[in-house]
Amino acid sequence: MAEAGCLFSYGIKLTDAYVLAARLTDKILRGARPADTPAEQPYKVELVINLKTAKTLGLTVPQPVMGQADEVTE
Repeated sequence: MAEAGCLFSYGIKLTDAYVLAARLTDKILRGARPADTPAEQPYKVELVINLKTAKTLGLTVPQPVMGQADEVTE
């Protein structure tokens, strides 16, 4: 979402969710019963900061927050 113009984005990477969905689909198509398949969820979240939006809003992102970010877009 930060890449689309939001100031911050914090959440799972959609590609990780797609990989988990593909694994589950593969197991089911190979014959596993859905009821016997354990539920999985993405475990890694990422913080993305959009500096262009921060500048447009007249905000300064503190350095400790910048250090926590997985990705910073400009």
